[in-house]
Amino acid sequence: MKHNFAEMSTKELRVYVLEHRDDVEALEVLFSRRTPDSEATIYPSMFTEDGKPVADNIRMMVEAIAQEIQQLSGH
Repeated sequence: MKHNFAEMSTKELRVYVLEHRDDVEALEVLFSRRTPDSEATIYPSMFTEDGKPVADNIRMMVEAIAQEIQQLSGH
């Protein structure tokens, strides 16, 4: 049976890809839906080159993750 990936929601497609990791066509459709790099938020590294944590960068990431969770949960 041939699946119509274009008609699947992104959530449905993710579930399908996790169950069918070798389906290259499904992966290509899922990858094509990702946020383009020009629109993505790129955060600074949480660690220095020698492995020491950067507190301000870690705090920034924690806050961004908390905001994303709030948006996803509708609060």
